[in-house]
Amino acid sequence: MGILSRTSYIIRSKLNSVLNRAEDPTQTLDYSYEQMRDQLQQVKRGIADLTTQKKRLEMQKRRLEENVEKHNDQARTAVQQDREDLARKALEKKKTKMNQIEELERQISNLQNQQDQLIEQKDELQSRIEEFRTKKETMKARYEAAEASTTVNEAMTATGEEFEDVGRAIERAEEKTQDMEARSAAMDELRESGAFEDVMSDKDQIDRELEQVSTDSGVEAELETLKAEVGASETEATSESADAATDATETATEEPAVDEDVEAELSELQEEESQ
Repeated sequence: MGILSRTSYIIRSKLNSVLNRAEDPTQTLDYSYEQMRDQLQQVKRGIADLTTQKKRLEMQKRRLEENVEKHNDQARTAVQQDREDLARKALEKKKTKMNQIEELERQISNLQNQQDQLIEQKDELQSRIEEFRTKKETMKARYEAAEASTTVNEAMTATGEEFEDVGRAIERAEEKTQDMEARSAAMDELRESGAFEDVMSDKDQIDRELEQVSTDSGVEAELETLKAEVGASETEATSESADAATDATETATEEPAVDEDVEAELSELQEEESQ
């Protein structure tokens, strides 16, 4: 194998490899199906053309048969008129037309045989096309299912570079989230334990406990004072209510006396007016 032959072979191999990777089986199947349908259409057109030719020959045959009958009539009429020469000419034409009819019948028979063969081929091709169509759809469905399954598996296993990046991003986000959660929990714990106050104050735990005891004592003392004030206020209110009731009773007792004096003065005035 020469250098040029080897180079050509390598180029063809590389090209086939590239085409195989770029080839979509579903498109290839669709293209093959369309090619077969085109072939079927060509066969149908061939049958139509052949049938047209046969019909033309049959029409020509009928015309010749009509001429044969015509020449028969001419020969009979010529014999009746004692014109053998005309009868002979008519019979000669009849013979010529009959020879043509025989030739047309052979051609028509050949065309009919060809037509029958083409119809059988058309039926067989159409049957194969239907069978191929069924297989094509099945293969397309299998290929698409396999392609979808591969895509899903790649997504689930994160085999692709993009999915690997997504996985790493999720891991980083998870780590940062855990760090923030841990930091937040630590801050809550320090705040509850008072560690933040310890940092800002120079008092120790004993000083804070003593202050708390003092604060509690002050609160209790103030509470007792409030209770005493409230009790005294209630006692004074009760006493004032009793005094008010006594004054109201005395006032009610004095009011009738005032009314009697007024009535006496009114009576004296009436007596003076009557005199």
